[in-house]
Amino acid sequence: MADSAQAQKLVYLVTGGCGFLGEHVVRMLLQREPRLGELRVFDRHLGPWLEELKTGPVRVTAIQGDVTEAHEVAAAVAGAHVVIHTAGLVDVFGRASPETIHEVNVQGTRNVIEACVQTGTRFLVYTSSMEVVGPNTKGHPFYRGNEDTLYEAAHRHPYPCSVHGGLPLVTCALRPTGIYGEGHQIMRDFYRQGLRLGGWLFRAIPASVEHGRVYVGNVAWMHVLAARELERRAALMGGQVYFCYDGSPYKSYEDFNMEFLGPCGLQLVGARPLLPYWLLVFLAALNALLQWLLRPLVLYAPLLNPYTLAVANTTFTVSTDKAQRHFGYEPLFSWEDSRTRTILWVQAAGSSAQ
Repeated sequence: MADSAQAQKLVYLVTGGCGFLGEHVVRMLLQREPRLGELRVFDRHLGPWLEELKTGPVRVTAIQGDVTEAHEVAAAVAGAHVVIHTAGLVDVFGRASPETIHEVNVQGTRNVIEACVQTGTRFLVYTSSMEVVGPNTKGHPFYRGNEDTLYEAAHRHPYPCSVHGGLPLVTCALRPTGIYGEGHQIMRDFYRQGLRLGGWLFRAIPASVEHGRVYVGNVAWMHVLAARELERRAALMGGQVYFCYDGSPYKSYEDFNMEFLGPCGLQLVGARPLLPYWLLVFLAALNALLQWLLRPLVLYAPLLNPYTLAVANTTFTVSTDKAQRHFGYEPLFSWEDSRTRTILWVQAAGSSAQ
């Protein structure tokens, strides 16, 4: 892979390549990976933006498929040198059933791993999540922790299984904290909700609860860099887990969102939560009960439920340089640049919605 002529022939596969993070990984590979010969984008729903990428020097192959279908995954993986597995179902609101989440996140990941082993693809970068660790449902804070910090992972949500053993496959997992940036659907939803409420949002979380957030462009860059270095540093990186981090400030979820929504004209009401915590607990439990009762009839998936309330009210921040030490990661985008890019995207999204 050191030879530039050989490097140009490398084939990368990105699963979930049309998702929020996946699209950024695809674009980052095309911009920052000079060894790229072919880029395969695998997703259930292919975005129309892929067509504009097919005019460049790198061959971009769009593959419509489902990670839960082993034969479709195997066909996409065959001949790839590196797989970046970003496909996954992120749902803490109860829109999908636990069975569906397990099928996509657990069985889908197994299908990717088995396809790599069967076809001889040796390098796999897997997008995990901070929620594999926490915040847990007991409200235990994770304050400036790192990859080796002991923490009780107490939750009921299904997460992808780790694979260990003597497979001829070199893997590492990247765990982003809360990702923000262009394409972040929840940020867009908060903005539109504020517009519907006359430009107001109402504080529900104490400002003292800190959350770690990371810009999507830096998460994508960490994936590209990890994939690039995985062969050369296989003994060091193989089997390792890395938190994704950058220079984004630690703030409460609401105060952090206001870094972008404030310049777009919204205001956050209240220096303290407007409702007492016990009432939020009651409303979250009521929502969970209504969701269970209504599930046979309609989809009821409110933003507030016992899990989202516990997570939002639990400090979870990381402080680590493991990715820098192991494969030379440095954030590509500063906090100021990340903030500006996100504000411009929110403003554009708001204009298109009006």
